[in-house]
Amino acid sequence: MLNYNHLRYFWTVGREGRLTRAAEKLNLSQSALSAQIRTLEQRLGLDLFERRGRRLVLTPAGQLAMDHCETIFSTGEAMLRRLSDDQVGRTTLRVGALSTLSRNFQIELLRPLLASAKTSVVVRSGTMAELLSSLKAHRLDLVLVNQVPLRDSATAWTARVLDKQPVSLIGSPHRLKGRSDYRRLLSSEPLILPTADSGYRNGIDLIAEQLDTPMQVIAEIDDMAMLRLLAREDIGLAVLPPVVVRDELESGRLVEACRLPDVSEVFSAITLKSGFLPPAVRQLLEQTDAESGHKFDNNEQ
Repeated sequence: MLNYNHLRYFWTVGREGRLTRAAEKLNLSQSALSAQIRTLEQRLGLDLFERRGRRLVLTPAGQLAMDHCETIFSTGEAMLRRLSDDQVGRTTLRVGALSTLSRNFQIELLRPLLASAKTSVVVRSGTMAELLSSLKAHRLDLVLVNQVPLRDSATAWTARVLDKQPVSLIGSPHRLKGRSDYRRLLSSEPLILPTADSGYRNGIDLIAEQLDTPMQVIAEIDDMAMLRLLAREDIGLAVLPPVVVRDELESGRLVEACRLPDVSEVFSAITLKSGFLPPAVRQLLEQTDAESGHKFDNNEQ
């Protein structure tokens, strides 16, 4: 069996990079700390550090062990937080959201939890790699995405569809002038499109292949907030879900000309494959299932 005190000593030395600083932080003598690290190395049969001047640098085996330690200790912290929340009858939902995800969609999804006195919501944005890494390390409870990354049987997470939004041609009333034929609009007006890696861009490209005239693409944007701003500036027609510009549509500043056939944006929640889901995550998934008429089943996770 591993001695978890040895792991924490190793983890601290790896983070500090110097034996002296780690010993001060752990309130141990340098000799005692060095002996503990040697004991762990003997147990594993591998060198975890190599000395470079005054610094201790992780070996390849040390880096692998460090990655596991990050997961082990972050999981322990998550356990303490969740048990503490249960004791006081309050839950915390830690949400990761792709930095390109529609803010309006996030607000609509989280609104019931934000209104609850028993739930605190923490939202962090980032790239897909950053968010999945935090999910794996139990620093996030779920990740909201509009494009599910590739996975295989060894993947530690699973994705669950939350909502599907239509994609429309949207522009100013002055530019559209009541027109609603998507083929003519795509062929005649300058267009603001999502980038090629967007979840719904492929559907747009399939429509483009059927047009007699090539589309005039003046901007490709990977951020929904920027797409919204460019649509408001009236430099062209934007191709995006109406939920992104809901306020502008309600005020009449922008108009939804038409919906594109067979093109939609799918919003999903990514959670870890574990038997236990935090209460706030269960509440969120049950809420979305109730709205869709589907009964939540934890076994689907």
